[in-house]
Amino acid sequence: MPSSELLQSLVWMDYRLAVIFTVLFPLLLLVWGLIGRAEVIQQLLVIYWKVSSLLAITVYLMIAGLPFSFLTAVMARVMMPVSLWFWADLNEELREQPFSGLKLVFTSWRWALTFYCGLGLLFQLPFLRCSFSRAAFAAESCQVWLEAPKLFRQSFHTGFTPGFLGFWAILALVIYLLTLSYFIFVKLGRQGRSALNQ
Repeated sequence: MPSSELLQSLVWMDYRLAVIFTVLFPLLLLVWGLIGRAEVIQQLLVIYWKVSSLLAITVYLMIAGLPFSFLTAVMARVMMPVSLWFWADLNEELREQPFSGLKLVFTSWRWALTFYCGLGLLFQLPFLRCSFSRAAFAAESCQVWLEAPKLFRQSFHTGFTPGFLGFWAILALVIYLLTLSYFIFVKLGRQGRSALNQ
């Protein structure tokens, strides 16, 4: 385990990279895709935003100080790249698109996000213990992950208590899990790895 100062630096760097790779880049690409009328990229990004909402839910769970937020953080890191590579029809259609700046940037971002999520997953796996033990959760190595979400609350949600935000995060997580279950057990069986009939 790195020293507390190094760990804090690494965690804050991870949050900064998350803002760049999981929020800013896909948002810019979505706007670019809408302007350029690149339907396949639009569709992949809409799917990505649906899946990556688990990361936003995780931030609010961490604001509330809920230990299982470490588990949802790991799930988000796995599911985000999967959401971009899973669809056979969209990947085929993207390959058939003529070369363009948007296609190049989107493809580069997709690989970069996959690499970032893979490294982030390896970095975060040792902290999964924070989800299953109150003693581990109270340790400094787990609490350092809550600093950025708490700062986010102070910046954007000063009028709301952590408990209030946590309630809405839990509700959002329940809806997310029900939707994901419906997709896995119903839609996936009907349409397989095709996204065109959504």
